Amino acid sequence: MPAHLIALDVDGTIIDYDGTLSETVRRVLLDLAEAGHHLVISTGRALPGALELVHALGLTEGYVVCSNGSVVVRLDPSLPLSWEMHNVVSFDPRAALERMREVLPGALFLVEDPDLHRWASGAFPPGELAESDTLDIVPFDELLEKRATRIVMRDVNGTAEEFAAAVDRLGLHEVSYSVGWSNWLDIAPDGVSKASGLALVEDELGIDHALTVAAGDGLNDIEMIEWAAHAIVMGQAKDELKVLASVVTDPVEDDGLAVALVDHFDLDPAVLDTEGSTQTRP
Repeated sequence: MPAHLIALDVDGTIIDYDGTLSETVRRVLLDLAEAGHHLVISTGRALPGALELVHALGLTEGYVVCSNGSVVVRLDPSLPLSWEMHNVVSFDPRAALERMREVLPGALFLVEDPDLHRWASGAFPPGELAESDTLDIVPFDELLEKRATRIVMRDVNGTAEEFAAAVDRLGLHEVSYSVGWSNWLDIAPDGVSKASGLALVEDELGIDHALTVAAGDGLNDIEMIEWAAHAIVMGQAKDELKVLASVVTDPVEDDGLAVALVDHFDLDPAVLDTEGSTQTRP
């Protein structure tokens, strides 16, 4: 079988929401990598959080698309850090931040700069950011002066319905944005998404687009799911993502990613009987 590009969301797709990587999923992914396919982690996480999963899977070469496509990294074990920046897209966050605070003044705001440093208006709830992420708490006005690869707006007090209504009122232009789980909004440079990052990787690898596979579960995966030739959507995803799928698989807690990949790549189904799990973050 020719080498495929397999783009994989992390939270809710590869790992459960508590950070658990099942041995079944790990084994299937390693089998595909050993068969010569290109596994590309494609996540809303910043690079440190994405690298946690890269290390858990033992991946040493290839590409990582993180910060919802704003940052693309090339893995290479011969490099001092074992990775290097391949592409970074940034923008001036001032207008978006001012509008976001106007609509939801009690929210937390975070800016990730082109050096992958994170600056926030307050502390995020424990466990929501990778422990290895660099985060400085600064006054909101200081965030306006940064250059951003992305902005995060996180409302820790309101309901999901109130947050959705606030997002609808934003009316932002010349940016890309996607709503995540738990009252979380990601803002990226205009035209940037997981799909735009993956298109760069596809060109670098010289992969025929017909040989692209993507798997995801969140609304920030919409562009990626639309982009891929074969799109796997997790069973717990919202209906607006499921309607775009080539296949809707089982939920993440039932190893839906492994099930769908075993079927698509005609792997030995015995691998689905693997037991055990790994915690990929505290």
